[in-house]
Amino acid sequence: MAHAEFAEMITRLPRADISVRGIRGWISQASDHQVVFFDIDPIGELPPHSHGAQWGIVVEGTVELTIGGELHRYNAGDSYYIPAGVVHSVRFLSHCRVIDVFADRDRYKPRKR
Repeated sequence: MAHAEFAEMITRLPRADISVRGIRGWISQASDHQVVFFDIDPIGELPPHSHGAQWGIVVEGTVELTIGGELHRYNAGDSYYIPAGVVHSVRFLSHCRVIDVFADRDRYKPRKR
């Protein structure tokens, strides 16, 4: 199934510097938080990690998040919240588009041109 793309107003934002192949992101920066629009191939699992609070919504696809040891499956339209410092991992089961809001204003750096 073909997937939709983010609108040009999103893809004109600064690209996030992400070293994982198959993950693309565009940053909307604020003074006290960061919003990242992710476009993710079905790359499998990202290892457990933690950071500041994170809220997200799945725009397209299916994602499995293990948050504090509990497994959750999220589909298009579902939102999630990861409290600050809670260890979590993620598995991308299909092509996904996700919007995440990070309490850390510098969670991702802009990619150098």
